[in-house]
Amino acid sequence: MRQFLHGLLLLVALGLGACSSSAPNPDTIRVRWAADLETLDPLLYLNSVNTTQTINLLYFSLLDNGQETVPLLAEALPSVRYTDSLTFITYRIHPAATWDNGRPVLARDVAFTLAVMNCPGLPNEAAEAQFDFIEKIKYDSTDQRRFTFVCRGRSPEFYSASGDFPILPEYALDPTGSLAALSLRTLRMSEAAKLPAVTRFVQRYVGAQLNRHPGNLPGCGPYRLHQWQSGRYLSLQRKPMWWGDKVQSAPTQLQAYPKKIVFDIIPDENTAVLALRRHQLDIYPRLPAKDYIRLKESAAAKWLSFYSTGSYEMVTVGFNTRRPMLHDRLTRQALSRLFNVPALIAGTQQGLAYRSVGIIAPQTKPYYNSTLPFIPYSLPEATVLLRQAGWRQTATGWHRATVGAATQHLKLTISYRTGDPAYEAAALQFRSAAATLNIPVTLRPAERSIFIAQLRNGESDVFLHSLSGNPTAFNFAPLFHSQYTNAGNYSGFGTPTSDKLIEELAAAESQTQKIELVKEFQQMMQEESPEVVLYFLRYQTAANAKLTGLELSPLKPGYNVSTVRLRKGS
Repeated sequence: MRQFLHGLLLLVALGLGACSSSAPNPDTIRVRWAADLETLDPLLYLNSVNTTQTINLLYFSLLDNGQETVPLLAEALPSVRYTDSLTFITYRIHPAATWDNGRPVLARDVAFTLAVMNCPGLPNEAAEAQFDFIEKIKYDSTDQRRFTFVCRGRSPEFYSASGDFPILPEYALDPTGSLAALSLRTLRMSEAAKLPAVTRFVQRYVGAQLNRHPGNLPGCGPYRLHQWQSGRYLSLQRKPMWWGDKVQSAPTQLQAYPKKIVFDIIPDENTAVLALRRHQLDIYPRLPAKDYIRLKESAAAKWLSFYSTGSYEMVTVGFNTRRPMLHDRLTRQALSRLFNVPALIAGTQQGLAYRSVGIIAPQTKPYYNSTLPFIPYSLPEATVLLRQAGWRQTATGWHRATVGAATQHLKLTISYRTGDPAYEAAALQFRSAAATLNIPVTLRPAERSIFIAQLRNGESDVFLHSLSGNPTAFNFAPLFHSQYTNAGNYSGFGTPTSDKLIEELAAAESQTQKIELVKEFQQMMQEESPEVVLYFLRYQTAANAKLTGLELSPLKPGYNVSTVRLRKGS
């Protein structure tokens, strides 16, 4: 019935779309979002793909680490110097760069941003984990725009990673410079939370309510928040006076064509397709595979252009290793064999996805460990592994005796974000396979905010979600290091051995060493199985054929909305 209704709605949409004008508004670009934002707090810019996309339009980082690293707020790519144990990375901010009030963007603003990312009492755990290699910032006494990051270690990744966070204006929340006056070492000490300068700043930051009002800490990007109607839309307005307009022969990363960008929040896929066909959307990114194929073959959709690119985004299943019954790797290995990945790819992605042995995408050569096998769908193997883990099958299910504790009963919950058919299909498949082995599984679909809260609080046994990789960055600490189980490490995984490997990988100084360690990391992840990759997605996009400049990318969100414009002659 669901497939029939979907097909009926799509046919209705095709008919409606054929009667509409195909000329897009040259000043406004409308884009479909599947979910609303939780926050626009720049400290939480990695919270979701939609948050990241919006923050990148409101604020600017020093570098743009897309398919290649290019200067953004920086005047040029940084220079790098090494000593025995340190890396010195020197930047100069673009001389045209200013805040909205006309003040120049200075090295002090970068220092302030680093201080905020390390200030205790703020939601900065993920940012702190990502940039803890920066030990201090040194000013240039002769140039207020020039500065040097002093970094612990000699990893080549520091070059691009050091410029990959949104720069914040010091004047807006700390005009006296009290926070940046504290060293990063001081801010990272456990006693820092009690310092008067810290407590006062935290009060100001929280009071600014940046999650809903980013204008209280205005960025130097080309757009500002115009309206945000929760659950309906978010619109951005281009700034009439933006410093990037003053740059002669501006490169692509400093171009911002749409005067207005509207992100329409349409959770239901069928409703979103209908909006596209009615010309209420100009761009539909991450178009479901079934709709991509049907629309592409439709004579009534000739006014659309269709794009499909590989991506570094993966759908994964995670296991909460803090749960006693999931603490051992053999049990996790057994449960990972209850997913029929080829069937999921065929059924939910129409074959437009691809398998991987782990968290590294197959196209990321030479880092991909092709010597490892795919994790098979095998109920017999799962049974053997459960028995090796100490589980015994009885008429009432699987049980395991533990020393000094109650006997464990293997029954599970699986959590995922509601409204996504791919997650639902994987959860149903897992429950069905588990039932064959007499393992009870309860489905726990939830709205995104509730689901994320469950993950952060460790309330899930098994969970389905997506992760995004990067072909040049291999810092896995925020995801799998034991130090960050209260931040992005939702599986709660971490052993002395795995922590050591993650730290060595982050500090690797040569590509040869990094390749070896990345492959070792993939092998370790298969053996430990705290999180298992089901498949990597492809990004399908539909856009009005009269638009150009989408700048398609395998990195989230898969396109660049600020460079979109009408084709000449349209």
